[in-house]
Amino acid sequence: MSVEFTGERVIPGEVDVDLWNEHVARYVFASRLARRKRALDIGCGAGYGSAELAANASHVTGVDVSEEAVAYAREHYQRSNLKFELGSATALPFEDGSFDLVVAYEVIEHLDEWPKLLDEAKRVLAPGGQFVVSTPNKSYYAESRAASGPNPYHAHEFEFAEFQQALAMQFPHTLLFTENHSDAIVFRPAANSHSPVADVRLDGDGAVPEESHFYIAVCAMEPMTGAPSFLYVPTSANVLRERERHIQRLKEELAKKDGWLNESRESHAGLVKLHSAQTAELKQRNEWAMRLNEELRGAGERIAGLQGELTETQTAAKEAVDAYEREAARVGAERDEAIRWGTAKEKELLQHLEAARAELAKCVTLLDKAEAAVVERTEWALSLDKQAAALREELEAVKSSRWLRLGRRIGVGPK
Repeated sequence: MSVEFTGERVIPGEVDVDLWNEHVARYVFASRLARRKRALDIGCGAGYGSAELAANASHVTGVDVSEEAVAYAREHYQRSNLKFELGSATALPFEDGSFDLVVAYEVIEHLDEWPKLLDEAKRVLAPGGQFVVSTPNKSYYAESRAASGPNPYHAHEFEFAEFQQALAMQFPHTLLFTENHSDAIVFRPAANSHSPVADVRLDGDGAVPEESHFYIAVCAMEPMTGAPSFLYVPTSANVLRERERHIQRLKEELAKKDGWLNESRESHAGLVKLHSAQTAELKQRNEWAMRLNEELRGAGERIAGLQGELTETQTAAKEAVDAYEREAARVGAERDEAIRWGTAKEKELLQHLEAARAELAKCVTLLDKAEAAVVERTEWALSLDKQAAALREELEAVKSSRWLRLGRRIGVGPK
C-alpha cells in the first residue's frame, strides 16, 4: 500500500534527505528514553518513528487519526513489540497511566483544541513517565515560508515563551531543547565499525530559542536528572561530497536553463518588435482617444447647457402645471356648482313637467268629451239638415204643385 505525500506527512522514500533526517533525528533522540518502557507514539503517521522507538522499548503503540496512515504503518513496520491503532490525539483510546513514555512530534500545531493533547498525554502517562513533544518555531517558520505563505495544515503555531508556558501549566518539570541543522566534521574509523559511540564536541555559545528551527521538550510530573546535548549524524554524512554532487546537478540544470534563456531571449526579441508595433498603434489610439476626449468634453459642456435649459423648462412646465391645476380646481368647483344647480333645476322641471302632464291628461279627457259632444251635435245638425232638405224638397214640391198654384190664384191655401 502506498500513501500520497501531501507536503506535510513524511513518507519514507518520498521526501528530500534533509526533511527525512530532521524527522528521524527526533525519534533517535527519544529512543534513548524508551529503554524497556511502554511507549506511545501520538500521530505516528507512516510508522517509521514508532519502529525506531521499538528498537529499545519493551512495547510501542503508534496511534494516528488517518486510516490510510495506520494501514501503511501496519504493512511496512512489523515487530513483535509494535502495533498501530486508529485514534485521535485529543481523545486517546487508552486507560489512565498506560505508558511510561509518550511522544508527540509535530502534532500539537495541527490541532485547534491543542490543550486537549496535553491533557490526554498527562492522563495516559504512568507515574515517573516522560512526555516528549516538538513543534516548529513560529517566527522561524513564518520567515522560511514568506514566499509560499502560511502552512494550510497548521491550526496553531508557537513561539518559545508560549510553548514553554503551555507545557508548564500541565507538567511541573520540563526540559526544553532546540533542534537545528548544523554543519559537522566527522572522523570515523576506516575499518568497518558500526559502533554508535562517539566523542562529540559542540563549540559556540548556547542555543538561541528565538532563532531555532524546532523546539522539543521532555516533560514529567517528577524531577528529571541530566539534560545533555544530542548530536545525530545521518548515514549520508559526507556533506562536501553531497554538495559537490548537488552543485553538479545545479550546473546541469543551469545549462538547461541557459538554453531556455537563449530561447527566451529570441522570444523576447520578437516580443520587443511586437511591443514596438503595439506601442505605435497604442500611440495612434491614444491620439484618437484624446480627440475623442475633446469631443466628449464639448459634448459634456453641451449636455450641461441642455441640462440647464431642461431645468428651466421643467421649472416653467411645473409653474404651468401648477396654474393649470389651480384653473382646473376652479373649473371643477364651478362644474360642481353647475351640476348642483342643474340637478336642482332638473328636479324643478320634472315637477313642472309632471304637473303639465297631469294637466294635459285632464285636457285630453275634456277634449275627448268635447269631441264626443261635437260629434253628437254634428250628427244632430246633419240630421236637421236632412230634415230641412226634406222639408225644402217637400215645400218645393208643394210650391210646384198645381193645386197650390191654383189656390194662390184663388186666394186659398198658405201664404
